[in-house]
Amino acid sequence: MGSNDTPDPSNSRKYGVPFYAAAWIPPTSVKSEDEPPPSENDPNQSGDDDKSLPPPQTTAVDYYVAAAGGGGEGRSGISNALILAHFDFESRSLSDQPVEKYGTGSDLPYRMAVHPAGDGIICSLPKSCSFLKLDIKKDAGVQKLGLKLSQEVLSQLEDVGLQLALAFNNEGSLLATGGEDGNLRVFKWRSLEIILNEPNAHSTVKDLDFSPDGKYLVSLGGPCRVWDVTSSTVLTALTKENDEVFISCRFSLTNDSNMVLYIAAVTGRGGSIITWNTTTWRRVASKLITRDNITAFNVSANGKLLACGTTQGDVLIINSTSMRVQKIVKKAHLGFVTALSFSHDSRALASASMDSSARVTVIEEEEKKGMSLWIIIFVLLIAIVAYFSKNAEFLNLDLPSFSSG
Repeated sequence: MGSNDTPDPSNSRKYGVPFYAAAWIPPTSVKSEDEPPPSENDPNQSGDDDKSLPPPQTTAVDYYVAAAGGGGEGRSGISNALILAHFDFESRSLSDQPVEKYGTGSDLPYRMAVHPAGDGIICSLPKSCSFLKLDIKKDAGVQKLGLKLSQEVLSQLEDVGLQLALAFNNEGSLLATGGEDGNLRVFKWRSLEIILNEPNAHSTVKDLDFSPDGKYLVSLGGPCRVWDVTSSTVLTALTKENDEVFISCRFSLTNDSNMVLYIAAVTGRGGSIITWNTTTWRRVASKLITRDNITAFNVSANGKLLACGTTQGDVLIINSTSMRVQKIVKKAHLGFVTALSFSHDSRALASASMDSSARVTVIEEEEKKGMSLWIIIFVLLIAIVAYFSKNAEFLNLDLPSFSSG
């Protein structure tokens, strides 16, 4: 972010809403609810195993970021809303105004989760949860992505209090919610049939994440617990060391397709990332990433990158193999970073802050410095050998000769 005399870059915009949550909309748009469902004789339907085809693409460059937040119940004059902003990769710019702003009245949308198939967004309000459908709207003859409240009543999520964590599994068939009261729930989506209900999972549930295969759920709130989703039982509790405070948790697959669990933690030294083996559930490594406290954390879909946001408004992108900081955006936001989200193709990172700003950082390919160094060393060795071979007689060097026999 620039100073008062320097305009903000086009990939960073302020939308007038202090943000608590942010996420990318899946690249496939959603059919309008007004569009009739396909008939049984629809040739695009190919049997029971292929329940439905994916929603149609809008265009190849349609990237939308959703963000939620607001001023709360007070009369601050700051609205409570979910916004959609368009990001253009060619110009690397966010739309200067939201393409959609959905107001939630006096209720602050504190957390949200986007359905993986682009079905819609579930958001956490002070007492209940609401589901907003993604919808194609026409504005002056031009189609644009919008939001509208679903007619479905989330009866199981009414009057449950504030949910501090929301997460879908990768298939979008399960929804996990974690309450301020410490209650952990897992539902089948969309029937909302409950398969796990643990009132005392934590004193307060701060974060949740499903494993890529959907077998495990990790919940964080003081201690960190791993749950077997099928049996709805606790597999293990991951303990803290020394003065660690666990901030966020994410499962990921490594380059060799092994699954790991990352936990971002804050200590007296700063912000660290702890890696856990998901077979033994033991610590593999712990790496100090920043001297500042970590306030937001996420992992790219391809597992190659991690991201941290700090109290100073910095955004750090980390190589998951070397655990080295690949890119740092100093003062990406004027306030502390509240949310981070990688795009589904891992090409960009969205960040949001209490300063009402949203930002998109495009991921640049990391230079292969190690390979370049070896090439330089190899060329230098060849040059040295050539030099001494050419000047051996001049230097009176008695080079050994080799002959057969």
